[in-house]
Amino acid sequence: MTDAVAIKRALISVSDKTGLVEFGRFLASQGVEILSTGGSAKALRDAGVKVQDVADYTGFPEMMDGRVKTLHPKVHGGLLGLRDAPEHRTAMAKHDIGGIDLLVVNLYPFEATVAKGADFATCIENIDIGGPAMIRSAAKNHGFVTVVVDMDDLAEVRGAMEQGEGATPLALRRKLAAKAYARTGAYDAAISQWFAGQVNETFPSRFVIGGERRQLLRYGENPHQSAAFYVTGAPLRAGIATAEQLQGKELSYNNLNDTDAAYELVAELARFRKPAVAIIKHANPCGAAIGGSFNEAYAKALACDPVSAFGGIVALSGVIDGATAEEVTKIFTEVVIAPGATDEARAIFAKKKNLRLLVAGSLPDPASPGMTVRSVAGGYLLQGRDNGHVAQSDLKVVTKRAPSAREMDDLLFAFAVGKHVKSNAIVYVKDGATVGIGAGQMSRVDSSRIAARKSQDAAEAAGLKEALAKGSVVASDAFFPFPDGLLAAAEAGATAVIQPGGSMRDDLVIAAADEAGLAMVFTGMRHFRH
Repeated sequence: MTDAVAIKRALISVSDKTGLVEFGRFLASQGVEILSTGGSAKALRDAGVKVQDVADYTGFPEMMDGRVKTLHPKVHGGLLGLRDAPEHRTAMAKHDIGGIDLLVVNLYPFEATVAKGADFATCIENIDIGGPAMIRSAAKNHGFVTVVVDMDDLAEVRGAMEQGEGATPLALRRKLAAKAYARTGAYDAAISQWFAGQVNETFPSRFVIGGERRQLLRYGENPHQSAAFYVTGAPLRAGIATAEQLQGKELSYNNLNDTDAAYELVAELARFRKPAVAIIKHANPCGAAIGGSFNEAYAKALACDPVSAFGGIVALSGVIDGATAEEVTKIFTEVVIAPGATDEARAIFAKKKNLRLLVAGSLPDPASPGMTVRSVAGGYLLQGRDNGHVAQSDLKVVTKRAPSAREMDDLLFAFAVGKHVKSNAIVYVKDGATVGIGAGQMSRVDSSRIAARKSQDAAEAAGLKEALAKGSVVASDAFFPFPDGLLAAAEAGATAVIQPGGSMRDDLVIAAADEAGLAMVFTGMRHFRH
């Protein structure tokens, strides 16, 4: 293995032809012999670049609709042969196998084909076989072969050749080989996940995760942690991965995590068919509301916890307008995300240069299937996305008093918000707006008390004498194991309760609710969020 290896023969076979002609002309100017196939060969010839068809080079015709064209010893021998091994050189000479020093290949667009909703047969035909085989051969023999799987890397290869008098250095070949194996790995991951879905196998015996790096981040949750943002293969689920950043500083790890939480929550609230706004801090909502306009919804969401909203993430369920943008910019806000923004809103946000404005085009579908992945020591935990949803018809009234129509609307809203609050979660709601949230406590009664205290603090900030939770409803993400958490909610002023039920002490909790004059409904569905 040597450091500098001159490129004398190249094989080019690409579906993405970005920069192909310019690079082909460069290779020709360097006296490099070019082998190619199909559309790549035609594009180069049309540009006046001399090309030899792989079929002519191997003496073996393409067949079976192009399925068999590069799977030949003259191709793989040329890629795999060790130039410094006498027995390899002897075999290459005996069988008239010339060395291939550069491989430029990108794969059939399988991911894009799936994203377009193509039928099974079309997806199968877009599974590349020869491409990954050549890439793996070239990458294995990177001591002598330069492999390019991303057309963006052609410029670096050209620069290295210009500087190295037609040769590439080992460090570059090794870096490109690592990238090549990552590409074939991600490609196979996309195929395996798609195929598992085709045979209705939710948890196959081997699960492969693939992703493409979108962004290197300054650091992770803390400055001593490194981090990056990867997106999965197409089709991308609407949300943070599809969002375009229109302005502001680079997004951090925490920004991305919190923005995702905010946008998923506001997409959930879009079910209520009114303008919805969510304000998130540290992945928990500190306010959420629906209203007659986004401006009204934002004001109601902010009133829940104006202290925590400082430096938070604001998500909207529709196009943000100028009036709402004006209100949002009155306090320090890290990120605003919405499906779109009017020109007036963009102009207002532009005055706050550090504020990140993201437009995602559409909302995530709360009901969409999919997996969530979490790392643990030595492995991963996979589970289906929590796409559960309850409607009024799913609820069971378990107390003597049934909720009023207003209470019922607020109960459903509160339970939807509670799904996005870290457990143990307690959410007070009044008139389509959160008025107190308790999140992430070890005891549900503590969450109840914290939410009540937040309600009192918000009232004081607004100059009100009575806590916002007075006359509200309350949601719990899981059952009340004892009456104490429910009674704490009643003491805070809640008049109706929504909870999953299912405790061995449900009878005691129901009796306590009746005694306190509360209306209570069971959902039969819990929403733990750890």
